Amino acid sequence: MSNETSTVAVAEADGGYARIANPVHTIILLTGLAVWAYFSAIRAVHMRGAVDVNRVYMYSRTMIFEWLTVGYVALGVRWNGSSLATVFGERWRSIRQMGRDLGIGALFLVVPVAIGVIFGGHGHESVPDRSVLYLLPVTGIEKGLWIALSLTAGICEEVVNRGYLQRQFTALTGNAGVAIVLQGIVFGSMHLYQGMRKAIPIAVLGIALGVLVHWRKSVRPGMVEHSLQDMMALFVRH
Repeated sequence: MSNETSTVAVAEADGGYARIANPVHTIILLTGLAVWAYFSAIRAVHMRGAVDVNRVYMYSRTMIFEWLTVGYVALGVRWNGSSLATVFGERWRSIRQMGRDLGIGALFLVVPVAIGVIFGGHGHESVPDRSVLYLLPVTGIEKGLWIALSLTAGICEEVVNRGYLQRQFTALTGNAGVAIVLQGIVFGSMHLYQGMRKAIPIAVLGIALGVLVHWRKSVRPGMVEHSLQDMMALFVRH
């Protein structure tokens, strides 16, 4: 076991968290996410007024970016001598363990519904907001890619926000509560292309998912909830 890995183990035994990557690595990641969010917001303005939206290209581009981001996170974690399990979660060791995480993730779907009601929506509306209508799949190919995109978002965004950033922010601030809020703000900011009215409840959902990860000590239930929630857009009426 390396010295860095030993430090992580000791810190976790004491109820705290050691850094899982160099702070410079985190700064570069946050800068990259900010640039992506900025250009996504600009593209969204044009797409909302476009007659023909190339969703196949849009979905593919997003999936490539998200997996590249996860790759960058994994490299930073490994370079630091930390285990990838700290961001991806421990693998399931039994059917019971898998079923428990799947069940918790599915039950957690009530949280975004409640947040939608609190912020003036109606949960998973049957009629989508015009600000995100251009995002939703129409053709069979688009719907297939949407499922892949939903799984990608569920895995990658949970790894980056709840697995990596929340862990890093906890180590850097020394406060798990502050870390949960900070990663939630980053999560909401990444969805500003949907408009501020959508980004704020998404940030709140990110905070709720952060609490779930802090409680379960795993990103797996959040991955399940996140993926299922995004897939539900397939049942939204256009």
